[in-house]
Amino acid sequence: QVQLVESGGGLVQAGGSLRLSCTTSTRTFSTGARGWFRQAPGKEREFVAVVSWSDGTLYYADSVKGRFTLSRDNAKNTLYLQMNSLKPEDTAVYYCAAGGPTYGITTTPNLYARWGQGTQVTVSS
Repeated sequence: QVQLVESGGGLVQAGGSLRLSCTTSTRTFSTGARGWFRQAPGKEREFVAVVSWSDGTLYYADSVKGRFTLSRDNAKNTLYLQMNSLKPEDTAVYYCAAGGPTYGITTTPNLYARWGQGTQVTVSS
């Protein structure tokens, strides 16, 4: 079974930056869209950024556009989320997801087959 492991979370002041990493226990992430979701206390898990497996197109939630960047290093089997200009409302547990649609993407968490354990990001004001 493919395992996803996130790292890079932490406590940062508003306006600061963090870079999250997601690595896989197998040679590749396998097929399907992959990316990042987050879940704040008392809220549902929400889409942050994903990349299409079929054509590499990147998709971002409106709330993070221009501040967050998703990238990948296929040689290292690693997915990254560079987060700049962080805001207190970005505070959440961030999850790496894989095994989404083969073509295109979906922002629905339940349609991703594999998940990491999550990493906490806390932004202080």
